[in-house]
Amino acid sequence: MIGSGGEPAIGLWQAFVLGLVEGITEFLPVSSTGHLIIAQRLLGLPGGEANNVFAIGIQMGAISAILVLYWRRLLAAARTALHPATGAPNLLWQIAVAALPAIALGLLAEDWIDAHLFTTTTVAVTMVAGGVLLLVLERWQRRGAAGTELASMSYRTAFAIGMFQCLALVPGTSRSAATIAGALLVGLSRTAAAEFSFLVGLPILYGASFYKLMKHHDALAGPNLAPFLVGTAVAFGSALMVVRPFVAFLRAHTFAPFAIYRLLAGTLLFALLAAGWLA
Repeated sequence: MIGSGGEPAIGLWQAFVLGLVEGITEFLPVSSTGHLIIAQRLLGLPGGEANNVFAIGIQMGAISAILVLYWRRLLAAARTALHPATGAPNLLWQIAVAALPAIALGLLAEDWIDAHLFTTTTVAVTMVAGGVLLLVLERWQRRGAAGTELASMSYRTAFAIGMFQCLALVPGTSRSAATIAGALLVGLSRTAAAEFSFLVGLPILYGASFYKLMKHHDALAGPNLAPFLVGTAVAFGSALMVVRPFVAFLRAHTFAPFAIYRLLAGTLLFALLAAGWLA
């Protein structure tokens, strides 16, 4: 990740742009990883392990916004985690149960995913597929009940959502979209599905970021530290401004606009790839 003259391969301006992309897209069902891969290509940054480490590392900034926005709910759950009310699911245990499948599969398949799936072609395919899935789920949900809330979600339901989250290991799928899709299928309301996708990202994104940084700490050493800190800070600030408006939007609207965006973006990526304008 070091340039030929010892300068960082990612400049401060590029880090700012990537942090903005990460913060805006992390919690929307449009795939932050997919957008980061495309943004890196458009900025002229090469692919490879080092830039993958940067892209995954700055997720710490985005997920930290969830700690700031939901700290009261998380603290209340922490106080009763060891002594939950009879029959009442605890939010922290719901998060832990839902996170387990993706953590286990991610550790097993990490190297293969990094080597084979961090490509623009993969992003194009999964963007379109995810858009179709969201549209189908919206049509299906309109025929059913309004959906349940997190307070009454069972641990079995949380685990089922966690299995869907495994789909997000494929770049372009979107962790948010995968967990939201799973939550809608098992009967959660739109707002509950979105908020649980935020919260279950806490162990996933912190874990993935810390694991990557510990394993490849040299990639962000020396002159690369400043761009990483800039990207992380910008991701935090932009995510902080996105989450609450997104939840407010879902109280009166559906996921259809995000599905249509995915279809259009995926189609555009296919066109750019076919024309040779995007590697």
